[in-house]
Amino acid sequence: MRAMTQADVDAVLAIEQAVQAYPWTRANFDDALDNGYICRVDEADSGEIRGYAVLMPVVDEAELLTIGVAAAQQRRGLGRAILGEMLEAARGRNIRRVFLEVCSSNVAAIALYRSAGFSEIGVRRGYYRNAGGSEDAITMMCELMDEKNGQA
Repeated sequence: MRAMTQADVDAVLAIEQAVQAYPWTRANFDDALDNGYICRVDEADSGEIRGYAVLMPVVDEAELLTIGVAAAQQRRGLGRAILGEMLEAARGRNIRRVFLEVCSSNVAAIALYRSAGFSEIGVRRGYYRNAGGSEDAITMMCELMDEKNGQA
């Protein structure tokens, strides 16, 4: 994986629009880049962007804002690899814990996050829009460093 650049936004946006029910906009990605968030892309040897993620650090915590894998690349472990890289990037910045929200119906993503060390810490009622109106979000957290000695 490598740092996302402004030149990557078109390809990232195309993936986002194809795989997310309510995708981020170009302005969302531009803001993430402009504000120094941890923005990464996974690029094939051919130069094609296969996936991406954006992590917003705040002091010693961070929130995983978005993660996506091109539809043709799904179910191959790429999402797991991207998530792992983002958690390592967070550890590299001495981030103690990472939070995220996920649609309560997205069982595959919830299973992925659990397998990476995330646990459910709450529910946000009606957080996501959907065809039926709204859907709850599961709030999850992953402890990256021990409070006592700062070790992962």
